[in-house]
Amino acid sequence: MSHYSRRKFVKTLTAGGAFAAGVGFTHAQAASDGPIVLEEEPQTPVSPNDRIRVAAVGMGIMGFNNVRDSLLVPGVELVAVADLYDGHLTRSQEVFGKQVVTTRDYRELIARSDVDAIIISTSDHWHDRISIEALNAGKHVYCEKPMVHKIEEGQAVIDAEKKSGKVFQVGSQYGSNMVFVKAKELIASGAIGELIMAEVYYDRQSANGAWQYSIPTDASPSTVDWDKFLGDAPKRGYDATRFFRWRNYQDYGTGVAGDLFVHLFTGLHVATGGIGPERVLATGGLHYWKDGRDVPDLIMGLYDYAATEHHPAFHVQMRCNFVDGSGGGSQVRLIGSEGVLYVEDDAIRIVNSRMASAPGYGGWDTYNTFSEAQQKEFAAWYKEKYPDEGLPMQGPAEVRYKTPEGYNAHVAHVRNFYRCIREGTKAFEDGTFGLRAAGPALATNMSYFEQRIIKWDPRTMRVVK
Repeated sequence: MSHYSRRKFVKTLTAGGAFAAGVGFTHAQAASDGPIVLEEEPQTPVSPNDRIRVAAVGMGIMGFNNVRDSLLVPGVELVAVADLYDGHLTRSQEVFGKQVVTTRDYRELIARSDVDAIIISTSDHWHDRISIEALNAGKHVYCEKPMVHKIEEGQAVIDAEKKSGKVFQVGSQYGSNMVFVKAKELIASGAIGELIMAEVYYDRQSANGAWQYSIPTDASPSTVDWDKFLGDAPKRGYDATRFFRWRNYQDYGTGVAGDLFVHLFTGLHVATGGIGPERVLATGGLHYWKDGRDVPDLIMGLYDYAATEHHPAFHVQMRCNFVDGSGGGSQVRLIGSEGVLYVEDDAIRIVNSRMASAPGYGGWDTYNTFSEAQQKEFAAWYKEKYPDEGLPMQGPAEVRYKTPEGYNAHVAHVRNFYRCIREGTKAFEDGTFGLRAAGPALATNMSYFEQRIIKWDPRTMRVVK
């Protein structure tokens, strides 16, 4: 493994034992011809008096999802919700009960003394402001990814997090997913040799997957607080499409890269211990979903990671395609000098191919162009130089791991947030981790729109001019 010895990798792994706070597991061998099933560690019982009261800002798809999963955690109670569409407020009480307070003004939630934590699931351009205000008010914060709408907004959120002393966690479940935690352990143990590159993709093939979300028939300036939604975005007249499909517009969202590359960077950074690339180059285009959106439906990025104490230098190919005729899907493929590790939904697969230490001869080789006498002389020389033929150490061709039945990475991620609140510990996917995942994704957009290579400093989390 060159100078990145197995010993150094294992030392790095054990030194960072809390690399995914609260995500622990053991593994037990299943049937001999089946995968190794990973097991979650038992959860610490919660006292009936240990209540965490939450309020949610933004009750769209992710808002409802985050609240539902939060309420699966013992002791978590929903106090209030805020949203700018009246129908979302009505639906919140239909689903979670009439006792839930509803408002259009998120500041009312932050001001409540009976709220311990704020869940932020708004459009991206509101993430930084609401996070900072909630932290400054002494609330714990769970903020959907990407952490910020613009790279330059990130440091202010980190500063507010540190000053508040409260738990701040970014909402990408890849940060708590046991398959990426297991991948980190396997890579650190040398299971695929020295990491060389990664091929990562997240493709879709559906209208909803491409953010063609349904627009309610009662949407109007009276049921939607359009002016408040705009916030610091450019002023324009009411537009229901922009409100309900905000991900399609740079004014409010971050496009395919900001929405999905953040997940991929999060998983990649968990698995490798990486903190981000130093160079970003993107290409792509708008090929199918020409519905007025101003972001591409296909984007591809190339990323150079420099060597650190956690990993050797490696390179990444990343892709999101919303016009995938194969049906969509996602995969993280980590390629090493002695094998490949695949992360596929709820499973890991390792395929080994170790290179012989001797070069061999014959086959597609210049050896066959030598004279008969030279072939004999060369063969004698080769056997003397490589007496054992340099055969690689043999091992299993393929090893598989899978999550246990019923495992839900998003529930695990939400559970980790509340565990950190109860234990007074820092979230693994905190503001710094969150910006190191969001930064390269947002730099991908910069590279695409500006048609240039972006230099990124992953330590200071800034674009290098």
